[in-house]
Amino acid sequence: MRTIGAAESRRRPAQRMTLEVGLLSNAADIKVIGVLGAGTMGAGIAQVALQSGYSVRLVDVTPEMVDKGRARIAAQLERAVEKGRIDKEAADDALDRLVVGTDQALLADADYIIEAVTEQLQVKLEVFAALDQVCRPGVILASNTSGLSITAMAGATRRPELVLGMHFFNPAPIMKLVEVVRGAHTSDAAMATAVDLARRLGKEPVIVEESPLFIVNRILCPMINEAIFALQEGVASAEDIDRAMVLGANHPIGPLALADLVGLDTLLFVLETLHQETGDPKYRPAPLLRKLVRAGRLGRKSGRGFFEYDS
Repeated sequence: MRTIGAAESRRRPAQRMTLEVGLLSNAADIKVIGVLGAGTMGAGIAQVALQSGYSVRLVDVTPEMVDKGRARIAAQLERAVEKGRIDKEAADDALDRLVVGTDQALLADADYIIEAVTEQLQVKLEVFAALDQVCRPGVILASNTSGLSITAMAGATRRPELVLGMHFFNPAPIMKLVEVVRGAHTSDAAMATAVDLARRLGKEPVIVEESPLFIVNRILCPMINEAIFALQEGVASAEDIDRAMVLGANHPIGPLALADLVGLDTLLFVLETLHQETGDPKYRPAPLLRKLVRAGRLGRKSGRGFFEYDS
């Protein structure tokens, strides 16, 4: 596991060309996966790729973010060893295939890119424009967005046919689903490569045409929102709403506890996006959700949301 900063990355010799320039990356030829964004999702995706035998280039904007991402991966691999899921040799080998740094030039030898930066369209547009300059022709640029426009991101590049969504779910090393999302210009070949890669990463892909929030969030978030409306209207207590859905619908966790896990600010952002994109009032966020977010009650990460949590 190595860290490369901006100066060192610029001094590196010409990059290894694993694919002929101009050719679309075939999943079988992908050896190096670049992950941009070392937060919870980016580090999780990087871990998945490492445990699947790929070399990974993990990049973020600051040394602190990079160090946190690397530490998170190392801790998760150590935990997997302790639980007997992998042996120590496999964990050490995975870390040896991880290179982290702050310079996007580090991604120049990647055969496939997965972007996992903050969920703001303007930021992603800037990122995709930069990746288009750094990455070889033929390399697919995938976004881990949970619902933003793939077509808009593709428009920031000169390779719109090679831009698609690859939405992993949190925690990425555990959750099996990946939504593979087609933008307006995404080619069939690029989609096939992404689907194949998802399977090679041990995931189960579903193909989605671009639409606000794709499949899971479009269905799940309104359900959570309706649970918040029920609580706001005094239909039942938070505990009983969650207990009813666990016992009556066989959900593994109640909708309000799930909201706390996701983060109430994140949930509000997702619902606002869906509401704005569709203009449909049925997606209007519950006023109680806005109230709790304004009060700083964001769920587990703040210690209090619909329920209280030990620090």
